[in-house]
Amino acid sequence: MNPSAELAAVVVGELVRGGAREAVLSPGSRNAPLSLALHEADRTGRLRLHVRIDERSAGFLALGLAKASALPVPVVTTSGTAAANLHPAVVEADHSGVPLVVLTADRPVELRGVGANQTIDQAELYGRSVRTFVELSVDAQPTLEAQRSTVRSVLAAARRGPVHVNVALREPLVGDGEPTGQQMLPWRLERDDAPPVRLPPGLRTVLVAGDGEGEDARWLAEAAGWPLLAEPSSGARSGPNALTAYRFLVDRFADDIERVVVFGRPTLSRSVTRLLSRADVEYVMVPGRGRLVDLSPRRPLVASMVLPDWVEPGAPRVEPDAWLTRWLQADRSARRVLDEVVRSGGLSGIAVAREVAGCLPPSALLVAGSSSAIRDLDLAEPFGEQRRVLANRGASGIDGTVSTALGAALAHQAQDGGPAYALMGDLTFLHDANGLVLGPDEARPDLTVVVVNDDGGGLFTLLEQGAPEHAAAFERVFGTPHGVDLAALCAASSTPHVRADSLEDLRQQLAPRPGLAVVEVRTDRSRTRDLHAQLGAAVAAALS
Repeated sequence: MNPSAELAAVVVGELVRGGAREAVLSPGSRNAPLSLALHEADRTGRLRLHVRIDERSAGFLALGLAKASALPVPVVTTSGTAAANLHPAVVEADHSGVPLVVLTADRPVELRGVGANQTIDQAELYGRSVRTFVELSVDAQPTLEAQRSTVRSVLAAARRGPVHVNVALREPLVGDGEPTGQQMLPWRLERDDAPPVRLPPGLRTVLVAGDGEGEDARWLAEAAGWPLLAEPSSGARSGPNALTAYRFLVDRFADDIERVVVFGRPTLSRSVTRLLSRADVEYVMVPGRGRLVDLSPRRPLVASMVLPDWVEPGAPRVEPDAWLTRWLQADRSARRVLDEVVRSGGLSGIAVAREVAGCLPPSALLVAGSSSAIRDLDLAEPFGEQRRVLANRGASGIDGTVSTALGAALAHQAQDGGPAYALMGDLTFLHDANGLVLGPDEARPDLTVVVVNDDGGGLFTLLEQGAPEHAAAFERVFGTPHGVDLAALCAASSTPHVRADSLEDLRQQLAPRPGLAVVEVRTDRSRTRDLHAQLGAAVAAALS
């Protein structure tokens, strides 16, 4: 086996030992040794390999696999702009703390900086977006154990977010011998969780749960008797303390809030952002693996977990006190009028999101796109037990959502999860439509993609630029209508497509089905601003 093939075999073998069960590859020449090593690992059942022709799609596919499995997922590219195309996925993984392992093939050192073909400066290409950067080279000639140790250190860093390994490979790039087939025992990283920080009683507290923080937030809110302001992708939006209409309630009760406990990265609501920016409130942050949200001039307490002094680990839910009861009663009133306004508003993004949320079967996965989709879902009722919602809320971009959903669905169903769904707008779908391009040998999940098509950027109608005084410029520079035939676009990749022209149609199309399919729901963007104004006015009237 030549040096490049041997190095690639060591890298892939150590990734498998460290817990990688899925890997994503984009084809190229310089990464041939890594490609062949991954293919051999796939052939022998040590991991499952996914091949994508576009590196940006590959990056987000790996992101979805890692997000849903919580295991390190390597994504492998050749040199040059191929490596640069992974940057958006790396940024998202950075902010949301996803264990994405980027492996970029590179030229030997003497071919760098001299104008050699397909050669760019890949050293620290992703800057501060990765937890660590290392370079492996066939020319360094370390021992095999030293190479393995380097990969182990990289995987240790990946527990907190993305890492980058640049692999300098020299020709010949194709092995001249049989794979070693050497099997080595797996290894595990030790957990480094710190003990919880204790909180004193006496302060009127709310718990805000942002992206990806799971059931700890729900349990703590219920055991402590706090209102739970949980975003859809928090993993905590269920149970009796979770509030549907919290975005309308925060400003109303803002002056009475004395302490905010924040799990994860809350990013959806301007009212929550205002709350987290105040100087007169005590903040306790439990950031998890993602980047800390620290908006207040007041220094927060940062902890890996918190416990009130009156709560013991595993304690059951306490009965609501006067503070929690105020929030629950207001939420019931707000939910009642929300239901009335949404039902009378016809086919809208909010109505579609609520229908999708209500139809999720047990053990289902829902991946929500950024922009309008996740915010519309934020007005749905708390999800039932054993439903999982994921979203790219680290940097909150719309790019890569189709590929993220595919990766998350593949990982979810590999762990015996149920059917998977995705909810996104038309621009989000178009931005990553090439994620639907799958080779004949590639694994396909059971995934239904619901596209709310309002022919442009509906979210902008709700912002300042959507006001009537900006109407002359709005459509071209914000609305961006496109007129794309989504059925024809899906046909190009042999993806089944159906239209749902009513909520009843949509309900039928949401029945679990095998394979990948797209369900398009067309809505009228011109009505979005008025509908949201009606919602705000109706809730204000109900609470007055």
